[in-house]
Amino acid sequence: MSTSPPTGEAVDEVSILLTTVPGAGETQNTKAVVSTGPGAACASVCASVCDDQHHRKLAICSIVCGISCIGIKALINSVKAERAADLESAKTFSKQAKKFGIISIVVWVSVLALTPVLLVLVSYLLTLLD
Repeated sequence: MSTSPPTGEAVDEVSILLTTVPGAGETQNTKAVVSTGPGAACASVCASVCDDQHHRKLAICSIVCGISCIGIKALINSVKAERAADLESAKTFSKQAKKFGIISIVVWVSVLALTPVLLVLVSYLLTLLD
């Protein structure tokens, strides 16, 4: 189902007609725009991550790949941002969720990086005492 681009021109997007499955409830045919340029993979990843306006995915990643207690605080703020009644408080909670998510991951990476350094330092100090 691939169409070859005309010679001499670069094709960045291709329109593909999507048909519905019988019994799915919709009778219309819809069009999807598929990006085929060199940055297509990066654009699709960014589109799935960047549309998270309350930073829920960052909060979940900070629980798994960071200090989990700070990540839980990020997740709580993300949920509060989603359920906030006014726009200003939603922005505030969203910024806090992003801040706590980044702090959680940075602290965890720092701990992982500093552990071998501290072990070398302690080993060096113990050899000086002997």
